[in-house]
Amino acid sequence: MRDTVQPLASLADEGETLSEHVFRRIQAAIVEGEIAPGSKISEPELARTYGISRGPLREAIHRLEGQRLLVRVPHVGARVVSLNPTELIELYQIRESLEGMACRLAAERMGQDQIRELRQVLDTHERDAAFQAGVGYYQQEGDYDFHYRIIHGSGNQTLVKMLCGELYQLVRMYRLQFSSMPNRPRQAFAEHHRILDAIEAGDGELAELLMRRHIGASRRNIERHYQGAATPSLRGES
Repeated sequence: MRDTVQPLASLADEGETLSEHVFRRIQAAIVEGEIAPGSKISEPELARTYGISRGPLREAIHRLEGQRLLVRVPHVGARVVSLNPTELIELYQIRESLEGMACRLAAERMGQDQIRELRQVLDTHERDAAFQAGVGYYQQEGDYDFHYRIIHGSGNQTLVKMLCGELYQLVRMYRLQFSSMPNRPRQAFAEHHRILDAIEAGDGELAELLMRRHIGASRRNIERHYQGAATPSLRGES
């Protein structure tokens, strides 16, 4: 965590509560890895760091627990989530299934204006400096997130609640961690275009298949990463 942070009282947007502001700040710090996975959350330290009282801070911490970014450990307190390899693979298996379904529904329901906007999102991704340098994929959230847009395009509010609400920031945390694996940014970008082509053609079956393959490729990269960490001879594979 950074040593000095300007007090939130001087930074909160007009109309935004301190609790909301500190929630977003800590959320970003966790998702982007500034607060490391497994770190113990100290309320006094966070209160000093962000210049906020314990009441709004506790409200923010409660919301972060609801997003599964923080977990309560008996006799220890709150810690930043740190999924083990099995849990992470299971999360990606869930994504394969549910985002595949969302993609099929998006092919049936997205209008031409939504598809045109999504192509503009991919154009933004392609211009990103990290992507151009081959060191990462564009990772802004919400409307600039290809997956987020497709899930909303499905029109299925239960899927939206699960994938863009309850699990969204947890998934983003691990997408960020593994977005710079060798060769993956360019591959992911090409896969995004093929998925969008299938959606535009109204081919729900193909769109679902391509999305499942896309997330499956990321899952296999993660599996190889953990195999490499366990077996020195495998390190460096992508």
